[in-house]
Amino acid sequence: MAKKIGIGIDFGTSNSAAAWFDGDQVKLVQLETHDAIMPTATHIDRDLQTIVGQQAVTQYIDENRDRIVELTPEIVAKAQVLTGEANAHDPSSEAEVSTINTYGKAIIDRGLPGRLFRGVKRLLGNPSINRLMVFDQAFRVVALVTPVLVHIRRKIQDTLHIKTFDVHFGHPVNFEGLGDHSNELGKSRLTEALNYAGMKAVSFYPEPIAATMSYLQHEQPKNAGLALTLDFGGGTLDLSVVAYEGVRFEVLSTGGMSLGGDHIDQLIFRELLFPLFGKGEIWSRVVDGRLIENEFPFVEFEDKLLNWAVTYTLNQNHYRAKVADCIAQGGELGRKLQRLDELITHNYSYLVFQYIKEAKVALSEHEQTVLDIPELDISVTFTRQQFESMMVDMLSDIDQIVDKVLLDANKTASEISVLIRTGGSSQIASVRDLMEAKFPGRVTEHDPFTSVATGLAIASYYGYQFE
Repeated sequence: MAKKIGIGIDFGTSNSAAAWFDGDQVKLVQLETHDAIMPTATHIDRDLQTIVGQQAVTQYIDENRDRIVELTPEIVAKAQVLTGEANAHDPSSEAEVSTINTYGKAIIDRGLPGRLFRGVKRLLGNPSINRLMVFDQAFRVVALVTPVLVHIRRKIQDTLHIKTFDVHFGHPVNFEGLGDHSNELGKSRLTEALNYAGMKAVSFYPEPIAATMSYLQHEQPKNAGLALTLDFGGGTLDLSVVAYEGVRFEVLSTGGMSLGGDHIDQLIFRELLFPLFGKGEIWSRVVDGRLIENEFPFVEFEDKLLNWAVTYTLNQNHYRAKVADCIAQGGELGRKLQRLDELITHNYSYLVFQYIKEAKVALSEHEQTVLDIPELDISVTFTRQQFESMMVDMLSDIDQIVDKVLLDANKTASEISVLIRTGGSSQIASVRDLMEAKFPGRVTEHDPFTSVATGLAIASYYGYQFE
């Protein structure tokens, strides 16, 4: 008889992991060539061929490095116009018909070699987003996550030498979205994608509870107690309060909110880098013989800069004419707008976010770091104090949701035996400090990037279910 195995998959906003448990040991599935953790990324080229993981990210960065974005107008209509008239008495005469194209906005990047999709998990619970355009094809959100799931399924099969298997699949407490049906929609879309990927025997399980299972299995506590798990990932913050006795447990409450590392990266971009691209600078120009001075309309650029997937659409006359005028003036404004122009034309936005992530990680261990972006001639000191100032409102939100999940469990902070920090964003120093202040001497970090996957494998092995 084959030995019983539990399998868990953590499909994360930023990264994914998978694990298996045989009752004795928990082991990770190597999803990348040299790593168990895989970027949750899909790259689709113009032939609609897909690659996933780190290879997808590398491909996108390499093919866009030093590439000039060139947008062409989108054809929205065609009309046929009769430009001549046939003469019945002249056999050589004939009517001429010409076709006139009606163009829309110049938003089509014809030279884009491929599209990269990251963070699609954040869209699964949003009913207003069903399809995304990939070149000339409309792709359902489900189709964009399926290739990653296929890759994970194959790696599990190759590792364990099995064809079919049951799996516990993690989900956030609350999917991002509008209305009360976000969770239902998110699970429905994931179920469909998993079926397409060849994984049908799936049990959904909340991610923070899975992380708690991983901790209990690893620590084997001898005494009964209460655990509050804070799972702070790329897209969501998820929490649970669990009463445990050894490895036995009872879930008392769960909670979650749409706050994660991606939101923090956008905050850093806005607060630290926007001024280096011209935000707040005065734009001087002569119009009809009059000198006009006002603040450069940076607000028109902000949303697209913060969404790296659409930053290239700023390469239109509507935006760049204003930038070019400022560059021509020279001085500090010209220098900053030159930098903005290079970011837009070379499609450096994704690269900027990668540098931000690296700086954020460095501040988890050091009081200051240097945010270097050589492609844009940026080298700026970034201190932990600056970062904490940016985080004030977010930290207040975190504090409030911790209080709420405690209230829902009918417990107080003083009754919690251990606060389990997990997820990449839980390593942020100000988050650590907030938890230490609230649960002094009872905070522990547990496998920030793999605890959910290992906990799901454990839950799968024991057949735990959660509704």
